[in-house]
Amino acid sequence: MLRHILAAAGLAALMTGPALAQAPIKTAVDGTFAPHAFPNLAGGGIQGFNVDLANEIGKRLGRPIEITSTQFSGIIPALNAGTYDFVMAPVTATPERATSMLFTEGYLDTDFRLITRRGDAPVTNLASLRDKVVSVNRGSAYESWAKSMEASVGWKVEAFGTQTDAVQAVIAGRAVANITAETVAAFAVRNNPQIKIDYLHKTGLVWAVPARNGDTATRDMVENAIECIKKDGTMAKIFEKWFGIAPRPDSAAATIFPGSGVPGLPGYDATAREPRC
Repeated sequence: MLRHILAAAGLAALMTGPALAQAPIKTAVDGTFAPHAFPNLAGGGIQGFNVDLANEIGKRLGRPIEITSTQFSGIIPALNAGTYDFVMAPVTATPERATSMLFTEGYLDTDFRLITRRGDAPVTNLASLRDKVVSVNRGSAYESWAKSMEASVGWKVEAFGTQTDAVQAVIAGRAVANITAETVAAFAVRNNPQIKIDYLHKTGLVWAVPARNGDTATRDMVENAIECIKKDGTMAKIFEKWFGIAPRPDSAAATIFPGSGVPGLPGYDATAREPRC
């Protein structure tokens, strides 16, 4: 109970304190992970779903937000070192990660998709990829999953510093498939006629915003903002802008979950609460 009182007090101070209101929030994205964060060639800087969501969170908290674009593999260590207040790059909430980070509730479902070269035979089962190379973004959940399947599937996993390089490996023939998020795969294929969307792997997992382990105040204030963004329809508008469709009513993008965090994972708090918008 005391923890919730302190977190609520921290949120109230954050929303109203004139000194804190000027302090920037610091976060980071992988700036090569389209359509979630990628270069804006027309206007400069970066753009994408997660960039818009980060800016909206800052708006709800009444504070400027600094978004750093960097490689995904360095973002989590930088969070733990105190460089960032929370991570706005898509991070799949897993039991392993939840032991070292504190997650908000999910804001997007995350299913895995394979990207393959257009003209190649469709992948109908993973066994067909035995002895072949698949590409992944280094440090991502796709790398962890693909490597966990190396023994059973028999494929070789090659990790790249950026998602763009991982896709380019497929186009160049260095890999037969790239494993990534469904939203990322759909966007990449829409913008590149050399590749196609392929095999779907359902995960039942979500993307959520991690704060440092034990930093309940930051997790709770960001979660409150996310719930308000869902509640008034802003999340659906950002979703449609970048993915071209409305979120399913039962999806993480449209659902305000009970408690705080991701149900079933370490760090989840089932105490009932209502978003304060």
